[in-house]
Amino acid sequence: MSVKINDIEIPTTPAAPPDAQAPVRHTIDEVAIKTAQETLQKYIDGKANLDRRLISNEDWWKLQHWKGFHKDPEERKEQSTSAWLFNAIINKHADAMDNYPTPVILPREKSDEGTASMLSSVLPVIFENCDFEKTYSDNWWDKLKNGAAIYGILWNQDKNNGQGDIDITAVDMLQFYWEPGIQDIQDSKNIFLLSLEDNDSLEEQYPQLQGKLSGDTIDKKQYHYDDTVDTTDKSVVVDWYYKVKTPTGPIVHYVKYVGNTILFASENEEGYENGIYNHGMYPFIMDVLYPEKGTPAGFGLIDVERDPQEYIDRLGIAILLNAEEGSQRRYMVKDAAGVNEDELNDIHARIIHCTGSPNEDNVRSFETPILPGTYLSVLQDKVNELKETSSNRDFNQGGTASGVTAASAITALQEAGNKTSRDIIKGSYRVYTEICTMAIELIRQFYDVQRTFRITGDDGQPDYVSMDNSALQGGQINIAGQDFKTKEPIFDVKPRAQRQNPYTTLSQNEMALQFYQLGFFNPQMAEQALQCIEMMDFEGKDKVKQSIQQNSMMAQQLQQMTQVANLSAQALAQNGDPRVMQAMQQAGMATMPQEPEVKHDISFSNRK
Repeated sequence: MSVKINDIEIPTTPAAPPDAQAPVRHTIDEVAIKTAQETLQKYIDGKANLDRRLISNEDWWKLQHWKGFHKDPEERKEQSTSAWLFNAIINKHADAMDNYPTPVILPREKSDEGTASMLSSVLPVIFENCDFEKTYSDNWWDKLKNGAAIYGILWNQDKNNGQGDIDITAVDMLQFYWEPGIQDIQDSKNIFLLSLEDNDSLEEQYPQLQGKLSGDTIDKKQYHYDDTVDTTDKSVVVDWYYKVKTPTGPIVHYVKYVGNTILFASENEEGYENGIYNHGMYPFIMDVLYPEKGTPAGFGLIDVERDPQEYIDRLGIAILLNAEEGSQRRYMVKDAAGVNEDELNDIHARIIHCTGSPNEDNVRSFETPILPGTYLSVLQDKVNELKETSSNRDFNQGGTASGVTAASAITALQEAGNKTSRDIIKGSYRVYTEICTMAIELIRQFYDVQRTFRITGDDGQPDYVSMDNSALQGGQINIAGQDFKTKEPIFDVKPRAQRQNPYTTLSQNEMALQFYQLGFFNPQMAEQALQCIEMMDFEGKDKVKQSIQQNSMMAQQLQQMTQVANLSAQALAQNGDPRVMQAMQQAGMATMPQEPEVKHDISFSNRK
């Protein structure tokens, strides 16, 4: 439903009575905390297999996966770990950071164009204040290693000198628990986030915890750290998010507790009748690499390439041991041979003492059998398998196949090999869109006071703008005695890459030089240049078209002004002003033709 005021169409909905919008509130007490603890334990048990896989993946990432090859780590001391899988992961991560996104906010109604332009300038500044580039990088490591990464889009009241601001953080999936069996975390009845904090800090911040931090019953999973991590003086803090159904839709409430002690509960506080966030969603978004049915978490490159990497390492260990044994002389010596074994093992000993008569019956050289070349071929085949299945072939890293030397051919191979990276990056762009949308909702809810941001203007110079949530709020209007609520403006988010790839920058520079050499910026060729550029697709296309159009218009205006000046000067020259004629001749301007002087040729002759 909509109404028209001053020729402006305003979407409206009938305002509901206040009593119909008030949700039913519950009291969070120790009984509710006990129930939450039981639910958390069910979630922990349901996620046990995933937690073990996450811990194992971290060992593979640190090249310590050989610990899992044998039940007893000391069973075989010689270990060899190659970094083929590690190299595949860092290559994909480099592709992702080369295409780091930036938001473009588009309005759905013409009246919201100004607000959308403001959000397009302000959101990157907010993300920069959150150090989002580091968060984006850290989560891409988790996405590639474990198959999923979690973003937390929260409102941090302690930021911005206590004024509060948006905080976007990376969430460790090992400490994050959801309802088993769901596909989307927004469908989970509860979300639990665990953290380990010092008891001294907790007691200082929350005096009600004095003498209550005796021990935890929560089995908090941990990675295999290289350092010794002491958790005796630490306690597990639980952030519990849960949804409550209301007539107007679900709302999210939040509880923070340690043991059985409640530190904060939104349902117990005034001002949280509609939950902690007006958007009614959990403030978490998961970025999944390869999706898996029945779980919001997927699987990553380590899960796919674990077996090829293990066989590469096993074969590598065997070949290295064979090479090491074959490069050293070994002997078989009888017990009664009377040979000094220390001198026999010392390659620098010039004399070897013996009590008997040395012969092949007493001392015999042991030759290590050399492995056939077939085993080296098998090893290389496993390496090629890992490269192919991880889409990390040589030309993806700048290498070339035999016979390929042309730059255009190498570029074509790189673009063809990067299609998997582009597909993965598009998935992260969809998640980035959700992050921006949720950040806009937090601006709509919490930016009650104007805030000043330093942005980069169109001319590249810094500019300062102020913004609050007034343009994002819906209001109420009274028409014919009936109250109507105007809808809040909705925006679309289109992420685009910042194009930080050095190769892309070089290509753009070369293309600009080609445009210049072909005369694209010649005003006389503007029409042909615009038709050609219209059929092309490259970054900054609109700016190039605009520049060509402006040059063409300026040339036309200059030509018109020249014609006017020429005609004016010629008109003055007709009046006989010699200064004007002299100036026209110096400027190379044509003067008005003058009437030719009539000369009479009179000759006299004598006639007889």
